[in-house]
Amino acid sequence: MEREKTRWGIAHIFSSYNNTIIHITDVTGTETLGKATGGMVVKADRLEGSPTAAMAAAKRAAEQAIEKGITGIHVKIKAPGGHNGPNTPGPGAQAAVRALSRMGLRIGTIEDVTPLPHDSCRKKGGKRGRRV
Repeated sequence: MEREKTRWGIAHIFSSYNNTIIHITDVTGTETLGKATGGMVVKADRLEGSPTAAMAAAKRAAEQAIEKGITGIHVKIKAPGGHNGPNTPGPGAQAAVRALSRMGLRIGTIEDVTPLPHDSCRKKGGKRGRRV
């Protein structure tokens, strides 16, 4: 019984409320093996960040990667983050991971790589904050 070797890649998933970007690279992160965005698979702008668009984009990116011989994937999920972006990924992140596993790719690690400030620029809103 011969076990075939798993060829690993990294799926970089950037998920905001407006769009989802799936970029699959080799393990070093230098060579692009497949990429797709929510905007590439839907016609209406308001649907780019939806889970449906994320699933279709993940499917397209996975097909490109599988063509190049990738069988397993480590997932890195990124939200906008920074000093005034949301630190939680958009609705497309989970849908994209699910779609990647459905395509037959083995999923290794799932990691959150959202940029977090180490006390950064001054937030907008003025001295007393945003008054509603």
